[in-house]
Amino acid sequence: MSTTTPARRRYDDDLPAGHHPSKLSRTLVWTGLVLFLIYSVSPIWFLIVSATKNQRDLYTSNGLWFADFHLFDNARQLFTYHNGIFLRWMGNTLLYGVVGTVGMTVICVACGYALAMYRFRGRGVLMGCIIASFLIPGALLTIPSFLLYTRLHIVDTPWAIIVPHFFSAFSVYLAKVYAEGAVPPELIEAARVDGAGEYRVFFTIGARLMTTGSATIFLLGFVGSWNSFFGPLVFLRGEQKWTVMLGLYSWLNVKVDQSYDLTGLVIVGSIVSLIPIVALMLAMQRYWRSGITLGSLK
Repeated sequence: MSTTTPARRRYDDDLPAGHHPSKLSRTLVWTGLVLFLIYSVSPIWFLIVSATKNQRDLYTSNGLWFADFHLFDNARQLFTYHNGIFLRWMGNTLLYGVVGTVGMTVICVACGYALAMYRFRGRGVLMGCIIASFLIPGALLTIPSFLLYTRLHIVDTPWAIIVPHFFSAFSVYLAKVYAEGAVPPELIEAARVDGAGEYRVFFTIGARLMTTGSATIFLLGFVGSWNSFFGPLVFLRGEQKWTVMLGLYSWLNVKVDQSYDLTGLVIVGSIVSLIPIVALMLAMQRYWRSGITLGSLK
């Protein structure tokens, strides 16, 4: 009994008919991809290698290759230094990120849905104001925000970080654009004819059809909250309320102000602080996969 081996699929099979890239074009593309890969991976590789070294090897050995393995000793020092303040900073960052981002996602998805599904006077002006607002640099709003939070008595409290995160003009715009493509107006009208109220239509139809867009808004918001530095630096005073980014920055200043060097702890802390972001990214992949599948079915 003879068996036939399927022909090996070539790279050119995926290209449009009649399109044959030159050798120079391929070389340029591959060179660009390799340079981009080196640029993207080098900082992570440096952190991983440096996290395994002690303080002496950190300055005397090759920065891109391993020396004596001290990763577990470094991790123990990280979690026990200053009565375990690093865990406190991780907990604060997780609290600010989850509460602020969940609130922001609900508010922005509802606003985007309303702007996409309802016609009302001033809708165009409101949309223009939203687009213009996320073009303003955030640093320009620092002083007005600080004066406002002072009058509200929330400076040096977690609310100074959580409440501003509830409102994101860019996320509203993203939700509005996604709702226009994902929520059919005919389906909304059919639900209304069947007697469903506006809140029920939103939560049972609109919000479900916007799951992929909501997941994207949540992830972008959580990453932004996790990496935020300027807001906690301005609005938080006590180190017990700091975020992990602000805390690691304070440890870097120890090297400048004193003879004690905490650079090794900062490197290990940077690696540990990446774990929640990576875990969240992997956990939310299924939402984008389902969104792509839904788009192909349409």
